[in-house]
Amino acid sequence: MRLLSFNIQYGFGADGVYDLTRAAEVIAGADIACLQEVDRHWQRSGFDDQPARLAEILGDRYTVFAPGFDMDASTVKDGRVVNRRRQFGPMIVAHWPILWSRVHLLPLWPMLDPINTQTCALEACIAAPRGPVRVVSVHLAHVGVGERLAQIAALKAALVPVGPWSGTDDEPARMWTEGQAEPPCPEEMIWMGDFNCEPGCKEYQEIVGETPYHPGARYRGAMVDVAAGLRLYTHEKMIAGVRRLRQLDHILIDARLSPRLARVWVDTGCPASDHFPLWAEIDR
Repeated sequence: MRLLSFNIQYGFGADGVYDLTRAAEVIAGADIACLQEVDRHWQRSGFDDQPARLAEILGDRYTVFAPGFDMDASTVKDGRVVNRRRQFGPMIVAHWPILWSRVHLLPLWPMLDPINTQTCALEACIAAPRGPVRVVSVHLAHVGVGERLAQIAALKAALVPVGPWSGTDDEPARMWTEGQAEPPCPEEMIWMGDFNCEPGCKEYQEIVGETPYHPGARYRGAMVDVAAGLRLYTHEKMIAGVRRLRQLDHILIDARLSPRLARVWVDTGCPASDHFPLWAEIDR
């Protein structure tokens, strides 16, 4: 199973050119892709509905989009309101049906400057051939450590091991379940996304937790960085005149899945975004 974490920078490549097809070509190589910075109806991206366009280009994939940022972009045509929302958020693309999903809005700290925008995480359960897979597409704030720590704490509290509904339907005539069994919700999770922080920082440690002293010990529910020790980078930028190579994007898997990890790599030659695609293969 090939995993992809990719901040697509609303279709703009490292060359500053808007071309959503380049991002779609990358996504096509994944079984499960967690995307960040996906647009709907923004002037900068030609008012494209990017979730719809990506679904159309890819054709054989299941998709879900979460508008963490949402503002009015409606127009009036021939005296009638054309309802349209200017949205921005994460997306999940999968080879297999997305059984359910939910959106987790993350804490937002008010700013004087620079700009700060509402972000969210998108959780989904995917019907992979060997059993359901629970993934979370994450985009943490770019401004400060404290805000990211608050967002991580909120996300941990929200990610309970239960699907969109549980229990017995006591009103079958209202068809709450539509005759379906309780949706699966594996305890194990895979977090993928743009965490806006590097390995070893406070935010990173808050997710991966401490390493047990006992050799080989693993905490139940602990998250493991698939790229730990590999010294990869997913973002290249000139900062104060210095070329910085940073790993801001991460794939973090439940420790119980780590024995199945087969391969990890970054495509640093990809021109489709200002972030490089981060890949991992899991034998599942």
